[in-house]
Amino acid sequence: CTDTEDLKRDKRKGQVKVLGYPLSIFFIVVNEFCERFSYYGMRAVLVLYFKYFLKWDDDLATSIYHAFVALCYLTPILGAIVADSWLGKFKTIIYLSIVYAIGQIVMAVSAIHDITDTDRNGTPDNMVFHVALSMIGLFLIAVGTGGIKPCVSAFGGDQFDASQDKQRSTFFSVFYLCINAGSLLSTIITPILRAQDCGIHSSQKCYPLAFGVPAALMVVALVVFILGSGMYYKAEPQGNIMLDVCKCIGFAIKNRFKHRSKRYPKRQHWMDWAEGKYDKLLIAQIKMVLKVLFLYIPLPMFWTLFDQKGSRWTLQATTMDGNFGALVVQPDQMQTVNPILILTLVPLMDSVIYPLIKKCGLNFTPLKRMTVGMFLAAMAFVCAALVQIEIDKTLPTFPSGSESQLKLLNMGSNSLTVRLPGGPVELAAAQVCPLISIVNTNFCSLIIFNIPIMFLIFTLIFHRKRYYLYNRFSFFLLLFFFFSTIRTVFTIQDGVQSCEYTTEFGFGSSYTFLIQSSFTFGSDCGAAITVVEDIQPNSVHMALLIPQYFLITAGEVVFSVTGLEFSYSQAPSNMKAVLQAGWLFTVAIGNFIVLIVAEVAQIPEQWAEFVLFAALLVAVCVIFSIMAHFYTYIDPKEIEAQFQKKDDEDNKDFKDQHEKSEPGMVKRLSNERHAKETKL
Repeated sequence: CTDTEDLKRDKRKGQVKVLGYPLSIFFIVVNEFCERFSYYGMRAVLVLYFKYFLKWDDDLATSIYHAFVALCYLTPILGAIVADSWLGKFKTIIYLSIVYAIGQIVMAVSAIHDITDTDRNGTPDNMVFHVALSMIGLFLIAVGTGGIKPCVSAFGGDQFDASQDKQRSTFFSVFYLCINAGSLLSTIITPILRAQDCGIHSSQKCYPLAFGVPAALMVVALVVFILGSGMYYKAEPQGNIMLDVCKCIGFAIKNRFKHRSKRYPKRQHWMDWAEGKYDKLLIAQIKMVLKVLFLYIPLPMFWTLFDQKGSRWTLQATTMDGNFGALVVQPDQMQTVNPILILTLVPLMDSVIYPLIKKCGLNFTPLKRMTVGMFLAAMAFVCAALVQIEIDKTLPTFPSGSESQLKLLNMGSNSLTVRLPGGPVELAAAQVCPLISIVNTNFCSLIIFNIPIMFLIFTLIFHRKRYYLYNRFSFFLLLFFFFSTIRTVFTIQDGVQSCEYTTEFGFGSSYTFLIQSSFTFGSDCGAAITVVEDIQPNSVHMALLIPQYFLITAGEVVFSVTGLEFSYSQAPSNMKAVLQAGWLFTVAIGNFIVLIVAEVAQIPEQWAEFVLFAALLVAVCVIFSIMAHFYTYIDPKEIEAQFQKKDDEDNKDFKDQHEKSEPGMVKRLSNERHAKETKL
């Protein structure tokens, strides 16, 4: 080691310690908690923001959501390269956290409907402005969160010296706990904030607050991290192994293509074509990594299903009843089941399930565990499909492309008769008739005071048309409401008098209220209000989602934790970053698959899409099990030791042959060889 390295090591040993831990790691732990709260809190309400604020349909909302998640898992590769090759971990975290915080603030601003609501009716008048701000904010967030993802945990590990292995291990456990704690709390809190009503001129669901609190937490995370600046051990950039690996692979492919003629002897492995330029040990290490990366090929399909718990499953929950008695659960709060189950299942698997399987004499290898995890995820989507079938039975019937739906409201004081193709409809005074489906009809007749009138009915595609029939001598107030809460209090006032009308509604229901001209203020003012239920409340309970959340989380624990453990055990010590990049890349590809299916397949029935995903994962599961059957487990340390032993023998023979004739040259070549190995 050089004098500079010794000085840095002494500086790390001289850090202020609390209970045996460097004081600097407490800033890192708080930073991670706040950052994860910020990310998962924003992500929890994102798909509902797309659907209900930006007015996107389910497919577009799902596609943009998964495009964002995919980008979040692609940028860590760039973050790792920038940190290791250029800025170092500390500066990379600082700069990208600033980008991250700006993105969260932009998202919060994009959700303020009053900015473009010039007529103050609660609906933005310039939706392009809000969409543009949202996309800019999400891009900045993806760059920020992805860029710092590979840096923060590694930077925390750098704070410990070689004598603190136990403390370092505890730190990583606490670090992982902070990730889950931030995720759990944020997915509970931000949906509650979203469900509130807020606004300057008109009240709407409070997405600005739901995005604003995560933005504030990200600013806190940045400030906390900066406050610990003087206490950190900041390692200098040492170069990124991923670049060396890519260069070596690129050279091997180029050399193999250049020598594709039959007159050149074949090599045992295509990576052997890099031997002329790169060290044999590096080539052997890359071979080990490629062997693991080959097994990664089927893995994106697992993430295709897993990450839909934040999109399709959240949208599924919006059509269900979240009333648990004393507790009312918002649709986006169902995601909290995942971190709760993770904290429960991880120790249960390690302490009970795996030892029990081993005691039964079963060889439950890591690859077999991963196969089971994929199968559990597929079964979760089978459960989701069964729940969706039950939901579909309760949903209102919407018109097809060749149908219209007609709703008649008599606001007059006399009865009406409407002659429709299906027969006449008698409509009493101050009454509303149920929705009527009309197929390929352009005209129907209407009789008011026994005077026949013809009026036009437009044919609509997937929409409803309402015709309001009223008498100019009568006055009525007409209100339409869609409800997601249980109990609502209305205040009716004319500027002088007021009264309150209280009623209960179910989740997802829609009502029409008619306040008659005979309405009078008083304790019984509700008697003059006619209430018509247009859409029945959601009757399928959210509790039915728990089995699919349990299965997907169990699959995650068995698949994800085991997959990382297997990958690390099968890769050389200096190639961990390469495998981490490959693992994150499978997550990104999985989210891109959801995007493609949502936009291209256009499956009309949601339950059928769930079944399709389950079937695809089962097929991939079979392929992966076959690949796993032919995989041979290796010990990277043993292979590296063999190469090291061979190099030592070569060095000894080299010295024995030349030390008498050319001692100076031998010493120089030996030093050059040692320097090259040290750099590698």
